[in-house]
Amino acid sequence: MVLAAVRFTENARCIGKPCNSSGGTLPENAPARPPPARDASDWTPYADRVAFELADLLYRKEQMPASNVKSLLQLWAAGLVEYGGRPPFASIADMYNAIDCTPLGDARWQSFELQYSGDLPDSAIPPWMNASYSVFYRDPLAILHNMLGNPDFKDDIDYAPYREVDHNGARRLENFMSGEWAWRQANVISQDLNAARGASFIPVILGSDKTTVSVATGQNEYYPLYCSIGNVHNNVRRAHRNAVALLGFLAIPKTDRRYTNDPDFRRFRRQLFHTSLGRILQPLRQWMERPEVIQCGDGHFRKVIYGIGPYIADYPEQALLACVVQGWCPICLTPKGKLEEGISLGRSRDHTELIVREFELGKLWNEYGVVGDIVPFTNDFPRADIHKLLAPDILHQVIKGTFKDHLVTWIEQYLTQTYSEAMSKEYLAEIDRRIAVVPPFSQLRHFHEGRGFKQWTGDDSKALMKVYLPAIDGLIPRGMVRSIRFFLEFCYLVRRDVQSEASISQIREALASFRVERESFRECGVRSGGFSSLPRQHSIEHYLDHIWEYGSPNGLCSSITESKHIKAVKEPWRRSNRYEALGQMLTTNQRLDKLAAARVDYADRGMLEGNCLTAMQLMLGRLDRYYALHGAVPGPRVMASVTMAATAKTRHASTADGLGAEFAVPSFSELIRRFLYYQLRQDCVAPPSGSALPLADCPPFPSNSLHISVYYSATAIFYAPSDPSGLGGMRREIIRAAPEWRKRSSRFDCVFVNRSNDLPGLLGMDVARVRLFFAFRYQSCRYECALVHWFKRIADVVDEDTGMWLVEPSFVNRRTPLLSVIHLNTIVRGAHLIGATVGERVPQGMESHNSLDKFKTFYVNKYVDHHAFELLHHAPAPSQ
Repeated sequence: MVLAAVRFTENARCIGKPCNSSGGTLPENAPARPPPARDASDWTPYADRVAFELADLLYRKEQMPASNVKSLLQLWAAGLVEYGGRPPFASIADMYNAIDCTPLGDARWQSFELQYSGDLPDSAIPPWMNASYSVFYRDPLAILHNMLGNPDFKDDIDYAPYREVDHNGARRLENFMSGEWAWRQANVISQDLNAARGASFIPVILGSDKTTVSVATGQNEYYPLYCSIGNVHNNVRRAHRNAVALLGFLAIPKTDRRYTNDPDFRRFRRQLFHTSLGRILQPLRQWMERPEVIQCGDGHFRKVIYGIGPYIADYPEQALLACVVQGWCPICLTPKGKLEEGISLGRSRDHTELIVREFELGKLWNEYGVVGDIVPFTNDFPRADIHKLLAPDILHQVIKGTFKDHLVTWIEQYLTQTYSEAMSKEYLAEIDRRIAVVPPFSQLRHFHEGRGFKQWTGDDSKALMKVYLPAIDGLIPRGMVRSIRFFLEFCYLVRRDVQSEASISQIREALASFRVERESFRECGVRSGGFSSLPRQHSIEHYLDHIWEYGSPNGLCSSITESKHIKAVKEPWRRSNRYEALGQMLTTNQRLDKLAAARVDYADRGMLEGNCLTAMQLMLGRLDRYYALHGAVPGPRVMASVTMAATAKTRHASTADGLGAEFAVPSFSELIRRFLYYQLRQDCVAPPSGSALPLADCPPFPSNSLHISVYYSATAIFYAPSDPSGLGGMRREIIRAAPEWRKRSSRFDCVFVNRSNDLPGLLGMDVARVRLFFAFRYQSCRYECALVHWFKRIADVVDEDTGMWLVEPSFVNRRTPLLSVIHLNTIVRGAHLIGATVGERVPQGMESHNSLDKFKTFYVNKYVDHHAFELLHHAPAPSQ
């Protein structure tokens, strides 16, 4: 968390300054214009809150089929007949009509058709030349107005580019508008357009990617186009709070196999893509050179100037966008086949237009990698250069591309070509066994059968990254292990929510080390031809520049658009009747947008406080007003907080002696007394174990009478904005200490225990395994505690090959575990340990639930999530 940060701007003429509704200047600190007065009981077009929340529940949350909604409303009506009442909606058509009449969030669907317009052959005209291709879209201006006017964003939006430094004066790069690209664009606008004085620059972020909704029914493909604005903060865009909108569905030209590789067809397909984008975005064109006055979510009017911003796409789509040949870099002029040589001179719109004028198509294709007969859609818009607008794509270029498709595949190839068929299968099976016995952890996917599955998703690749390194250590050459290590460090560093000069330097070092260590794949013959034909690996060389240009890359990752596929394409398709499904999908998306916009409006007017029942009881005078208006609210941002589960388990003993006997801890009462010694003396800090403390010095504890409550879990909440988290950056994980988990086996998780905030990594923390969560009262004070088994570090430096700490269980003697009772507030969060199997084989009978009891040494997994990586990464290396 940043202790202090200063934002400043030098774009004196393009700072998003509020104005009046005509664009005129306002006095300094002029108040925002209040929205038109609306009664807090005005639920139009819904009858009341019950009707709105019912429509939202059935249509958005549950996605209930129309037949079931009809039956529900009929049952509801039947139950009210004797009372003369009626349900909120008379029929399903009535509910749909209410949603459709919602004026907010309205952006109606339109369409246009495109057709091949080139020369036709004299005979045997291919069918695709005569076909019409429909493109469905919504007015981008309407969508952008909805985003800019959304009061939900008023605290998470930047109306002007800025530069930010921390308390040491070092540059911070976080949200999109903190990058250099937006800064330069605003400067150009302020210099070229006199009318733009005080205007706000609005970068329009685009993204597209084909998706398949059902393989079983014949490869139903759709080509959604999304848009966002660079002004909203990255966490809002990642959370999809209406900051990423479905803009359109592009056409997918298809033909039979005779014409698949026909140059004319391929040229038409490319041009159709660019022409469609140009047509869809055309309404923005006039407002890119003169300002439009709109009312923003904070109530102020502002003049805005739009501009084409970064485009989120995977590599094939980037090549299509930049009109470059597959295999070439769309950002720089590094020749195809020489991509491992690094970055060369950057491509630009001016350079491309120059060589297109000077050279014929064959030379452009072969020597420059340029598709010279296609004009990028960005050429139709001012200040837009597609080569400068390709966003870093962490998901496809880094995680699915370099990690899964390259490194994991190369390791399997190495084993296959180095050993006999039987032996290589044994090595691969050993890797699978190691992955399968990884202990469970909160929100960690478990690979029950290893990584041997056919259909990979992005989530699969991300989950495998978290557990893969310990699985291969000792089975392949050290250089390969280290290449995976440095690549993983690059991945986690580049996904940081906030980048700085220091973190960029670390990214550069990790990338350099990865380049050195990946040579082991060339040396063993797996990549005898080198790495010059891998555009996805080459693309990561541009990430350092991308960070300076656009801020943190996790705000522009294609994982944002991929996850949007679920709500915008896949779920609406499943709700359709499958016949001409696109029209039904368009209607579904429009209704979902209206419901979301209505909810924001009602919440902004304070009409959704509490829940529907308490609100209705309040209206009828049956509840105290304070109770209705002061329910649970989001807590403050904290670095770490651990709370006990809400409900105690009653099946266990309730005294210290009873629990000691039940959990095989005879010294349980003594451990509590030593715990109380340090709790009652605030002038000293408890050591990792209080076992050396004379028991006679400890306060008495009635071990047979004082009531103790047992719990099976605790919840850790901590600030982790780089991980999937809430808008405030808070993340929740469950730490379990359950004798029976999922009716199958016991589960006792590990935790980090804080010792010193001044030491890096595991030097400032201890690792322990929770054996029991419990609470008791002593001298009128409630103590929430954990009985833990301590681990100790193998060394004060990380492992040289994996970069991870190694620990082992601590014992008083060879059989007696070193135990302590600690307060819950000393726990930082959960820790994930993976058994170290270097030089050993995983026994056939071992399973994930008992692996923490079987191994002698463990890796402390810093890759389980980004927060753990930040805690453990800054650590002394063996060479230090």
